[in-house]
Amino acid sequence: MAKKSKDARVQVILECTEHKKSGMPGTSRYITTKNKKNTSERLELMKYNPILKKKTLHREIK
Repeated sequence: MAKKSKDARVQVILECTEHKKSGMPGTSRYITTKNKKNTSERLELMKYNPILKKKTLHREIK
């Protein structure tokens, strides 16, 4: 049986790009995990922003 590595999956924070540009107070952030061996580039997902009340593009921040 293959040995599982705990350091392959890392926790990342996704932040809304549209909310950041609008200048409104507050932020829309989500926390998720990704496998850094398979996905080396930054993660981009469409997530719901409750402040803007619509689905927007969220990008991984460091």
